[in-house]
Amino acid sequence: MTRLLLGAAMLALLIGCSTVKQPELGVAVQSSGQIWNAVAHYSGRTFLSGPRWTGTQGPQLTAVDQNGQHSAYPNSAWNNWAPGLDATNAFVNINALRLEGDKLWVVDTGSPEFGGNPVSQGAKLVCIDLPTNKVVRTYFFGADIATAGSYVDDVRFSAGMALLTDAGNAGIIVVDLKTGAARRVLNQHASVVARPDRDLILSNQVVKAPDGAPLRVNADPLEVSIDGIWLYYGPLQGPWSKVRIQDLANPALSPEQLAARVEFFADIPATGGSVMDAQGNLYFSDLAHDAIRVRRTDGQIETLIVDERLHWVDAPFLDKDGVLWLPTPQMDRVALFNKGKSLVQWPVGVYRLSTHR
Repeated sequence: MTRLLLGAAMLALLIGCSTVKQPELGVAVQSSGQIWNAVAHYSGRTFLSGPRWTGTQGPQLTAVDQNGQHSAYPNSAWNNWAPGLDATNAFVNINALRLEGDKLWVVDTGSPEFGGNPVSQGAKLVCIDLPTNKVVRTYFFGADIATAGSYVDDVRFSAGMALLTDAGNAGIIVVDLKTGAARRVLNQHASVVARPDRDLILSNQVVKAPDGAPLRVNADPLEVSIDGIWLYYGPLQGPWSKVRIQDLANPALSPEQLAARVEFFADIPATGGSVMDAQGNLYFSDLAHDAIRVRRTDGQIETLIVDERLHWVDAPFLDKDGVLWLPTPQMDRVALFNKGKSLVQWPVGVYRLSTHR
């Protein structure tokens, strides 16, 4: 009788498990030569970019139309930079894209080499008007903002300001979009500096920098709360902190006063990137587990999917239909982090995942 009851219990468990299905991944676009870590989609076109140091081939910024045709965007000139050339109207090393309305914002680190220094006029935030395919404004970060060792990483917007993380020379950059004036805040604060006790682990291995030391990435992911009050941010390996945006924008606060207003937000694991929906749900990649998770507004974390194809998902994009676009650049497998030998598994893809259950 005991054996029969156990068998029935196991059968019920198996039946229950069989009804729990992961959402399906759809392939948005693939490449056998380009490595993309950023994506945006607007009016039938998909925009893709990837850092120069990954060994990616082709334009820094690529547009893919509805027929699958690839082209340099907004034109070839913006994608023809090479060492020694003027970087004023050219992309040096794109790390992030951000869609706001019909404007595509491009974060150019200005540093062609990983861990290198930005070249003159290289570090910048570029705004492209998508209906006209024209660059409408460029915000340059001089040597006092994108300093030696800076790696301007990602951007969010609030109250007429652009807020950017510096993953190299740890800090936050605040830009007045009207005047173009920029300030650095929270320089080397504990909330923006990668902690030595949190290694970056993928495929059960610690990711190593080119010098053989465990890779440390400072201020990287960031989001603005849906009420526009808070900036959430942290090093790639976590944890995340929060600070009021009005405090970041207040030049009257001393560095010590601003630092005292930083609060803990969430112990989010190492992530390649995040995106927040209109309800305040925070979607992020869990690098160690090839997973996409969501932090609900009550602080609970749920798993959307675990799939080995989602290896190092970088900055996700959430479209108006509630679909996540997930670039998989496999950053830990590029030659830079593997003693000069690329371990990238081609093709590199961007996947689609619905957030609707």
